[in-house]
Amino acid sequence: MIRARERGAGFPEDLLLPDVFVPTLQFQDGNVDHCALRRQKVEAQYGREVTMKAPALLILSLDNERPGHSGRLYRKISRRLIPLLFLSYLFAFLDRINVSYAQLQMKPMLGFTDAVYGLGAGVFFLSYVVFEMPSNLWMTRSGIRFTLLRIMLLWSLASAGTMFIKTPLHFYIARFLLGLFEAGFFPGVILYLTYWFPAARRGRVTTLFMLAIPVAGMIGGPLSGWIMSALNMKDNLAGWQWLLLLEGLPTSVLGLICFVYLPDNPSQAGWLNDREKAFLTTDLAKGADSIGIPEAHSTLKDHLIAGFELLKHFQVWALGFVYFAIACANYAFTFWLPTMLTTAGVGSISRVGLLSAIPYGVGIIGALAIARSSDLRGERRWHIAGAIALAALALGASNVLHSSIALTVLILAVAAFFLFGGGILFWAVPPTCFRSDAAPAAIATVSSIGVIGGFISPTLLGWIKTQTGRLDTGISSICVLMITAAVVLLLTLPDEPGVARKNKA
Repeated sequence: MIRARERGAGFPEDLLLPDVFVPTLQFQDGNVDHCALRRQKVEAQYGREVTMKAPALLILSLDNERPGHSGRLYRKISRRLIPLLFLSYLFAFLDRINVSYAQLQMKPMLGFTDAVYGLGAGVFFLSYVVFEMPSNLWMTRSGIRFTLLRIMLLWSLASAGTMFIKTPLHFYIARFLLGLFEAGFFPGVILYLTYWFPAARRGRVTTLFMLAIPVAGMIGGPLSGWIMSALNMKDNLAGWQWLLLLEGLPTSVLGLICFVYLPDNPSQAGWLNDREKAFLTTDLAKGADSIGIPEAHSTLKDHLIAGFELLKHFQVWALGFVYFAIACANYAFTFWLPTMLTTAGVGSISRVGLLSAIPYGVGIIGALAIARSSDLRGERRWHIAGAIALAALALGASNVLHSSIALTVLILAVAAFFLFGGGILFWAVPPTCFRSDAAPAAIATVSSIGVIGGFISPTLLGWIKTQTGRLDTGISSICVLMITAAVVLLLTLPDEPGVARKNKA
């Protein structure tokens, strides 16, 4: 940011000019014509004339607000917000998928079939879909602090309480409650990030937040395997029960920390000074695709009306379908990865946990690499579609190339690289496509349409596994779906979605 000062020309003493053209620029008598082009740029951007009166001197000088100041400001915001949001989502995803490891002991102990497990894993998403939009809309009124406190305390209890199930019905109810309580967390955070970061920076920030997904898998596999092996039947509790208890309860503590630590919006951030807040407000507002904070007079009814209007727009359904395909693949991978490894010949639960960390670790590299490439090139469409298509090819290859454990792990790692890379980057796109009044409902709608895949995918694969003893047919169907989604994305998403579609939705 640059401070503009003019002496003797009647120019305002202080004018904050973001996005400077040159480090030092002087207008002084003979230099006026030489700098006319830059002067015109300043005048065009800020809508006021730069007048020269001899011996007037206008200096655009560097003080402590250098052109790199915006970068420092956003790094400061990232350091304050992203680690806690990342940790919260890590536990959210861990509590969502730890059942994939628990089922290795739970199924034989409780007499559950693969179909029961698949349906139970999927039931989570039924309640999640129903309550996701209301939760996200309510967040615009109550703020992120109360929203995350409510969500995280309740899902902590539901996750830990799953340890007491005895029958398939108990399992279905526990998973339904977990989805109900967790609903709104993810779209709420995606919306929250738009209060702090302009679209040009949001891809990388969203990636940092969503890296919690593969990190949860990388940490959760070995941790879950160790808990289930080391604590099995300790104090008359099975290993899978200890797993759900120990991975579920810490979330309640995180919820309290979020309530105390997170500001609802930049105006409440005591660690930003007035100048930083003013720059942030200006920087968010000037972007054509910036969502920004909902206006104070916006009501829940306003958001609902805007949200239902979005259902008339094809782009909402197109984005929802793409995320549906990503969710199908993602949850096929996360809920059935331990089963794929045992099918390949991995024997012990602890070894399943250790080997499952490899694909997730490669997925982290993929998410960082693809997001960085996308941000540097300012391009989303081909990065996302290409990654989805390549992930589909790798998953398809896992159906036929599973002659050894090492080969299976290698192919799954390639699939994870592109699946997490494209799937995580996808969420940099929806916030750029909608007006501020429609954004909360729009993000939740796209998420809800997509998350239905979280129900269909594990349920379908569980039923197929029970009927045939194999996952091949289900995996192949998901691969075809992913290729279709890549084509839909290429055909419907413009190169600059925030500009091209801003006025349409």
